[in-house]
Amino acid sequence: GPGRPRKVIKGNKPNGQPGERRAKKSKDERRASAAAKGNAEALAFISGESVERLPEDDENERQLLSAEDLADSDASSSSDDGGGGGSEGEGGNDPFGIVKAAVGRKAKSTPSAAAHIEVGYGDEATSGVTDLEDMGAAIQAQQASQQAVQQAGKAGAVSELDLLASLRGGDVTVASSAAYKAAGRAGNAAYDSNAKGEKAGVSGPARSLGGVDERPAMVTPLQRKALTKEGYKIIGTHSAVKLCRWTKHQLRGRGGCYKHTFYGITSYQCMEATPSLACANKCVFCWRHHKNPVGREWRWREDPPAQIVEEAVGLHVRMVNEFKGAQGVKLERVQEAFTVRHCALSLVGEPIMYPRINEMLAELHKRHISSFLVTNAQFPEEIENLVPVTQLYVSIDAATKESLRAVDRPLFKDFWERFLACLEALRGKGQRTVYRLTLVKQWNMEEVENYVRLLQIGEPDLIEIKAVTYCGTSDASDLTMENVPWHHEVVAFARAICDHPSTGGKYGLACEHKHSCCTLLARKDIYLAETQEGPKWRTWIDYPKFHALEERFRSDGTPFTSGDYLADTPDWALAGAAEEGFDPLESRVRRNRKGQEVEVDYKASESGCG
Repeated sequence: GPGRPRKVIKGNKPNGQPGERRAKKSKDERRASAAAKGNAEALAFISGESVERLPEDDENERQLLSAEDLADSDASSSSDDGGGGGSEGEGGNDPFGIVKAAVGRKAKSTPSAAAHIEVGYGDEATSGVTDLEDMGAAIQAQQASQQAVQQAGKAGAVSELDLLASLRGGDVTVASSAAYKAAGRAGNAAYDSNAKGEKAGVSGPARSLGGVDERPAMVTPLQRKALTKEGYKIIGTHSAVKLCRWTKHQLRGRGGCYKHTFYGITSYQCMEATPSLACANKCVFCWRHHKNPVGREWRWREDPPAQIVEEAVGLHVRMVNEFKGAQGVKLERVQEAFTVRHCALSLVGEPIMYPRINEMLAELHKRHISSFLVTNAQFPEEIENLVPVTQLYVSIDAATKESLRAVDRPLFKDFWERFLACLEALRGKGQRTVYRLTLVKQWNMEEVENYVRLLQIGEPDLIEIKAVTYCGTSDASDLTMENVPWHHEVVAFARAICDHPSTGGKYGLACEHKHSCCTLLARKDIYLAETQEGPKWRTWIDYPKFHALEERFRSDGTPFTSGDYLADTPDWALAGAAEEGFDPLESRVRRNRKGQEVEVDYKASESGCG
């Protein structure tokens, strides 16, 4: 027992010198010691369980469970705790048992019914406190008395089912040991979880656990280090922002991205970000080389949407400011770039995995920042529940189940069914929708017929067809430059879709951006207007009009469609134009194979075209 004298045996002293040392504590001694100190981690370790403890847990507990709180709850619970009476040794002053210690498969107490705990289903904890009137007594879960803890530590082992049943009066469903651990942590909630949770920006199961989200951070230290090294600015625990190379190009007056050509964004006022670094695919052409996390569901902490947007904009502006010293930067554009007007939610990962994506979109739109959201077509319900965005993309990386498995390497077993369901969901969205096709030679360019069938499912407004970007060698991919199509091959593929009998002439080749090896197909019934001068493409976006429509939708639910915020496409952006999608107001710079800038002189050819 804990009181017996320990034997002294020969060995090394604690400082490593020869001599006598005390015998190692027995398992019972160490268990009792851990329980007496309220050490949940140690007790779980001794009992053979693993416990995740976050770095900020100690500070949170100090803030939530002050000595005054313990004293007040101890005084009030003895008279007001319905069914929680009894001596300390019987757990009367410890209604949740040893809550901090009750995170292993065997708890060392017999708790009484002081509150109702409801345990849900799933791999992650989904428990919530549903009866909060007696939560003042729940504060005692943090060992209001060491004597009660010690007494409970001597009690017989109680199974997790017994523990939860006693909390619920015998009516309880045990989903998993993870849920059981969360039920124990619920005893830490000694205040109104909803109010605290809203203030902390915590939602869902985490908010029900006293407003303190105890799930792990998405990004591990090693992942954070790798991503930071590549220029990512990590925001909180799961978001990131990075300065796009096209933002840098247009700050120097050297041209904008394809979105500038196709939709009229200002590239140097565009922020590339993501609220979820995690993804459900591991695509062979991913330009991030799979340094980001992966997952099929959200199981991490949730940072508040307003905080993500605020920090993203701040970090983006800081990066723009740091770039102003680069050669050729136009200072007047730097000043304008400090005001973010567009956000490409396509940096890395799967943005709609973030459970509060709709709130984040609202934060962007309140700042009059347009939203271009790209999803990998694995979360159909999230697409259905998505609020209006400026433009919603679905990545169509292959047209058959076999090729999609080979190209995207999805984590879901039912990836193809999810993929098709996402296309169905896209069809019901009222705003601009886009199929984004990434062409990879020898992988997915022989499937025109199957791509056309997919068009009939989702009926997107627009189709972007782009050559894969080669990002160098990687252990995660064996692509080479031979897999990258030329621009004329991309154009030929686009024309093959337009001319296919099954499309019925519904789409037309509207724009191209040769520098990006990218073309745009658009629905003629929406984006091709008849004017006195003839047919006119209207693929550009009237951004002030969109924000007015979106604000009215948020206020009273008035619906709107993609046809309500169109703008004329300039002639230089049209397919077949001499500019090849390059804005004539910009200065084009060409480089040779060594990366050196070269002058391009006009030389007459036999045809006279140059």
